[in-house]
Amino acid sequence: MVRRVLFASVALAPLVVLVHYVLDLDETVEFVLSAAALVPLAWLIGEATEHAAEHTGAGIGGFLNATFGNAPELIIALLAVHQGLTDVVRGSLTGSVIGNLLLVLGFSLLFGGRGEIDRRSSFLSIGLVGLTTLLLLIPSVPSWHGDPERDEIVALSIPVSIALLVVYLVSTWYSLRRHAAMHVSSGEELAGWSLRAALGVLAIATVLTALVAEILVGTLEVFAHEAGLSEFFVAAVIVAIVGNAAEHGGAVVVAARGKIMLATEIALASSAQVGVFLIPAVVLLALFIDPIALSLRQVEIFALGASVAVTAAVLADGRSSRFKGAFLIAAYVAVAAIFFQVGDR
Repeated sequence: MVRRVLFASVALAPLVVLVHYVLDLDETVEFVLSAAALVPLAWLIGEATEHAAEHTGAGIGGFLNATFGNAPELIIALLAVHQGLTDVVRGSLTGSVIGNLLLVLGFSLLFGGRGEIDRRSSFLSIGLVGLTTLLLLIPSVPSWHGDPERDEIVALSIPVSIALLVVYLVSTWYSLRRHAAMHVSSGEELAGWSLRAALGVLAIATVLTALVAEILVGTLEVFAHEAGLSEFFVAAVIVAIVGNAAEHGGAVVVAARGKIMLATEIALASSAQVGVFLIPAVVLLALFIDPIALSLRQVEIFALGASVAVTAAVLADGRSSRFKGAFLIAAYVAVAAIFFQVGDR
């Protein structure tokens, strides 16, 4: 039933694009419609990469899922860079990491209940986010005094981004090596879409995502103003949740089916992927559009560090529970409340 609704909802994307260019709708309405359209698109990208994984194996499939699962966030970030919305870019990326660590993982544990997790894999992902937070201190601390967008901070952001990408390549190689044997020994018959069909759907969904994301970013400022919210809060909470829709829904559904170990892997791996791949990718690609500095404010660094510490403490014993899920969700609500209070200051 849910899958049918999501498939039907994909039609909202071309409708939103058509309405944007044909009708003169209120920009707040367009923001809401485009945000709603991104949810089934994010799910469709996840669905397509999952079917592609049936042909490529678990390791490469997981790599494809994590990479293309972040496509909406990457597109949103680059469009925001083009429009000079630097706080929106940083806020959406920070919010994405925190959202996966606390909100997605929290709901996964809440719906999954008691079970065991893969401590080795989980703490690798948590460690990657922790390392990302530490490296982000290099350009962030100097930016707390003076102009946070000055050339000096941009220059510091480049080697930090390169270092994060190197970490991403090493960790990805390790994960692929670890999971490669799973596909070789499975011997399961392939089912579902053909590889060509999966890649075709992936391409179409990505193009639609780019068009809808452009509308979302273009109407964000007006929506934030009319809703009485800061642009930072809208980016770090609302846009981050919409951009992570694939991970949100996928992890929770998997957890509800009793596969808590896989659900935990999805949430934590997605968070790490944003930290060591998406953030540096945005910075380096922005050099061809409008250079952006990784000048995170104190509240963002604090929120990232606290999220890492809380998640590590919750998963320290290698077991899940509904109480732990509720605790992580409460922690996310607290972070969102802090972001609301701080705003664009």
